[in-house]
Amino acid sequence: MTAFTPKTSPLNTEFLLNLLREAGPSGYEARPARVWLKEAAQFARTRSDSYGNAYAEVGPEDGQPIILLGHLDEIGLMVSHIDDQGFLAFLNLGGWDPQVLVGQRIRLLAPGQDILGVIGKKAIHVMEQEERTKASKLEELWIDTGLSAEEVGQRIPVGTVGVIEQPPLLLGDKLVSKSLDNRVGAFVVLEALRQLAQQGVKRRVVAVGTAQEEIGLFGASVSSHALDPLAGIAVDVTHETKQPGVNEKKYGKSPFGSGANLSVGPMFNPKLTDAIQEVGRAKAIPFSVSATPRHSSTDGDALALTRGGVPTGVVSIPNRYMHSPSEMVQLSDVQACIDIIAAWVMSLPEGEVDFSRH
Repeated sequence: MTAFTPKTSPLNTEFLLNLLREAGPSGYEARPARVWLKEAAQFARTRSDSYGNAYAEVGPEDGQPIILLGHLDEIGLMVSHIDDQGFLAFLNLGGWDPQVLVGQRIRLLAPGQDILGVIGKKAIHVMEQEERTKASKLEELWIDTGLSAEEVGQRIPVGTVGVIEQPPLLLGDKLVSKSLDNRVGAFVVLEALRQLAQQGVKRRVVAVGTAQEEIGLFGASVSSHALDPLAGIAVDVTHETKQPGVNEKKYGKSPFGSGANLSVGPMFNPKLTDAIQEVGRAKAIPFSVSATPRHSSTDGDALALTRGGVPTGVVSIPNRYMHSPSEMVQLSDVQACIDIIAAWVMSLPEGEVDFSRH
């Protein structure tokens, strides 16, 4: 076991904001991955794979690693049809509520050059009375780029992907942005790795900015299988529970300011999750605990089922307005997630670690 000293310098918000500004929907994570890898190269060995995962590694170069997963992809859109007027129909690339999309600005990652547009919907003035109270459906929305039908046909092929065009915003100790789910998790695992490098970690530790979580946890499956880890932690966001309408009986208590949220449940290794809580208490790192009686719908599910089963924990950042252009997190909770992960890794004894359940 190696001593751990919590970080006292300010959160690396410049890196986080740069990561959030990039467009990187599922399967098209190259832009945020480049930002992540550039930052990682300052202190770690880096590489990427053909599936879109980004890797940063510290400690010894051989042996089973501890792995830290945070996905780089964000939910987006994919053009499915172009009509005679140049209006674009689209499909979800991840889980959108269509009500959130109405009137949003869109960045299309078109070949050669990005193209901006807006999501249109019939104005209330030209709706029939019965239409006004109905929820919007995806097939009733379209993307309008302001270009002629000819230009659209030449520049925007079917299959072009896009994301909401919304810059990050700091509101006091809160950060508001699109793609916090889960660019902030990818940020956390790399910053935890930075702390481990600074504190001279003796174990091999690999942080992975995973691809395609939002459409099936696919990058986590690929990277976890390739790395054959000893154990690992997946970092994602969870619902902040003091916002209106969130049932604490169902989701537990994870308000802003409560620190890292830790999942407990049958999929997750009890020795690992108990150890994270113990180190949190010992180091006075704030955390909350949430019951997860089945799967977590995070990269942790893929990790836990890799090969013969990997001892896994899930650490989450409380988040408001998930899957919207204005998700919100509290910066102190982000820091707590970084600290508790680094402290857990540094607490591991040298040599073999017993994660058996019996």
